[in-house]
Amino acid sequence: MKKIGVLTSGGDSQGMNAAIYAVVRSALGSGLTVYGIRNGYSGLIAGQAELMDAKSVEGIIHRGGTVLGTARCPEMMTDAGKQAAADSISRLGIEGLVVIGGDGSFQGAKALSTGYGVKVIGIPGTIDNDLGYTDYTLGFDSAVAVVVNSINMLRDTMSCNDRTCVVEVMGRDCGDIAVFASVACGAEAVCIPEKGYDPHALATLIERNALVGKKDNIIIVAEGIRSDGTLDKGHEADKVMNGILHYLPDLNIRSISLGHLQRSGDATVYDRKLGILMGDHAVKCLLEGKTDRVIGIRHDVVFDEDMLTALAIPKTFNEAMYALANSLVRY
Repeated sequence: MKKIGVLTSGGDSQGMNAAIYAVVRSALGSGLTVYGIRNGYSGLIAGQAELMDAKSVEGIIHRGGTVLGTARCPEMMTDAGKQAAADSISRLGIEGLVVIGGDGSFQGAKALSTGYGVKVIGIPGTIDNDLGYTDYTLGFDSAVAVVVNSINMLRDTMSCNDRTCVVEVMGRDCGDIAVFASVACGAEAVCIPEKGYDPHALATLIERNALVGKKDNIIIVAEGIRSDGTLDKGHEADKVMNGILHYLPDLNIRSISLGHLQRSGDATVYDRKLGILMGDHAVKCLLEGKTDRVIGIRHDVVFDEDMLTALAIPKTFNEAMYALANSLVRY
């Protein structure tokens, strides 16, 4: 193997740049030529690739986002799009491809491998932490840190106004960001897709807290929940707030959605380390002739696993962390 490519696909996440840095530096150190592909699969189809050297990745480890850019690519769902991507890879002489992204990005990589013989390795880059085969995905720790820091600031204004605040966080169908942030910032309640929520129970909690002098509350809400636990994405914080107001119409309460702030800012030390370890491991896999593998971390050990086997592993909800989040805030 002489030439490899690296791309980032789907939603951006902190730690992607650290992974890019490690892929490029490790590959160059092993005598490989590296192409950085712009804007994910869309850029691959368009042939937007450039040679990368050590200076190309200088000073990027800490930065959020991705220096290669990213995009969602509906064309990779079509035979014509897959063929165009494969043609670009052939023209560039790329023999191995590192794809940094989530489940959808891995499906595109698998298609290139099975249909066109491209050796592919996937690195899980998504803040949602919704892949079952790995303990953590790139960007999750940083996203939780953003949520916690934001709530720390919200506490100041909520407490001096005796106000409750419903804070909506990302995560798609996975409540990990909400649960981990709830534990780390001592939120009074957390509402997640895996468990749903009960507006009456939240109102009762707020009333009980008020009886002991606790009049400001933080309620963290993961996107995609309803009171019956089914998915219904859009304005979740407002839904929860209005549900509480049904029982406590005079409550001093506000809602806020943190939105894409959670994908922003510097990567945490953990995500930087994880990105570097995973990027280096991906290059080693290609040098060993491996393909259709995804990189993960389990019990603090980085590993690679068959892509289809890994993606078939269901996400396990952390019941213990959820129970802890609920038990520590009782008055």
